[in-house]
Amino acid sequence: MASSFSNFLSLIITVSFLRNALCRPSLTSSLPHSQILDVSKYIQNTLQVLSPNIKSLQQQEAIEQQQQPLYSSSAFSVSIYPRSSLVKPQHTDYTSLTLSRLARDSARVSSLNAMLQLSPTNFTYSHLKSVRTMSGLEEFQTPLISGSSQGSGEYFARLGVGEPAKEFYMAIDTGSDINWLQCEPCDECYQQTDPIFNPSDSSTYNQLSCDSPVCAALELSGCYTDTCMYQVSYGDGSFTKGELATETVSFGDSGSFPNVAIGCGHDNEGLFTGSAGLLGLGGGSLSLPSQVKATSFSYGLVDRDSDSSSTLEFNSAGPSDSVFAPLLRNSRRDTFFYVGLEGISVGGEMLQVPLSIFQIDDNGRGGIIVDSGTAVTRLQSSAYNALRDTFVKYAQNLPSAGEFELFDTCFDLSSMSTANVPTVAFHFSGGRTLPLHAQNTVVPIDSSGKYCLAFAPTDESMSIIGNVQQQGTRVSYDLTNNLVGFSLDKC
Repeated sequence: MASSFSNFLSLIITVSFLRNALCRPSLTSSLPHSQILDVSKYIQNTLQVLSPNIKSLQQQEAIEQQQQPLYSSSAFSVSIYPRSSLVKPQHTDYTSLTLSRLARDSARVSSLNAMLQLSPTNFTYSHLKSVRTMSGLEEFQTPLISGSSQGSGEYFARLGVGEPAKEFYMAIDTGSDINWLQCEPCDECYQQTDPIFNPSDSSTYNQLSCDSPVCAALELSGCYTDTCMYQVSYGDGSFTKGELATETVSFGDSGSFPNVAIGCGHDNEGLFTGSAGLLGLGGGSLSLPSQVKATSFSYGLVDRDSDSSSTLEFNSAGPSDSVFAPLLRNSRRDTFFYVGLEGISVGGEMLQVPLSIFQIDDNGRGGIIVDSGTAVTRLQSSAYNALRDTFVKYAQNLPSAGEFELFDTCFDLSSMSTANVPTVAFHFSGGRTLPLHAQNTVVPIDSSGKYCLAFAPTDESMSIIGNVQQQGTRVSYDLTNNLVGFSLDKC
């Protein structure tokens, strides 16, 4: 009898222990639980980005000509720059600049979510017919589009187009497939840094016919006098439309590719002010990596308030210390690069959220993508709430400073030169973990020391890892082995 009671008591104790263990937040002991934020350095950057003395692109290019890219010994690459290098902020203070950025970012996120919902069946030839019939030889206006209608475009590459090649600043975008640039004659064009591309100046420009396979690959297309016409809408009212052609694209001195399909936009409204157009780096058949048959590509995104630059590289071996995550695809939209994510930890504590939040369901909903154009990482509300609450729990040393626009968790660090910030880490499928630096977790929203948690909730099913969390990291897309790699401090 005593033995039976002893066994029963042992069972009760075991069950109780397991229950408590399962309910207790799990800890990741191998990660640093906090990171040091250099508060003074990033406040100085907020002042520098508004300074008229920031290095010009011409000065940066002169420096880069004396330097070799890090990872392109047998590949081809171009330099990339933050938006502030191309379009000097027309703001008197950093708070107004931040508000402008957040407005663009909200438009960007709306655009990506709309892409999952849009159907090409509602688009007709009549939408495109006016593109060429309205194009005359009269002078064209180039209005500066500002505010939320600008859409995305936070980083720009310098790319050669045509023969002889003329170089243009193009926004890079992993959330798009179509490559396009503004072309003369313009019905409606925004202001750009370079002269607008004139197809008649290139010996390799070739309009595509309506029955070409490339034209058939467009989601939205039309036909006018046997010329293939394209249109790309970005979900926030911004769009580009014109004729589809092939052209030679060159990457500085590292190589060139003929017959790359590119949109020649005669009517372009509402986005990408400063750049000549867009480089689509997505997973679709018309994206630049697909057309040049790249086995991989990578980029490093520098601090958007800095005057430095990095590179966009193709077919180069990524850093050996990369943290790899599975690259996943959505059957509803092959443009986006999803990653296998199993969880997020804050301060060493795993968030208690369902794994299904980060998985793509049978209807193409859910999952989490890596996006170069979105700034602030968006998480489904339940995941975000868990991240925020856990972050606040471990950030008791940071004085609270209320909210700011889409940021609901801010801190007053004005009295600190450095601060200890809880570590936020992504835990990818396969057991690899990426701990974020402090500057990828909280960001300044003024020049006085107010910082905010750089994550935001979304009611949409798709989550997004934004470029604030990618800054300072070499992000590599291994298209052959379906992997996405992250290497800290390797821009």
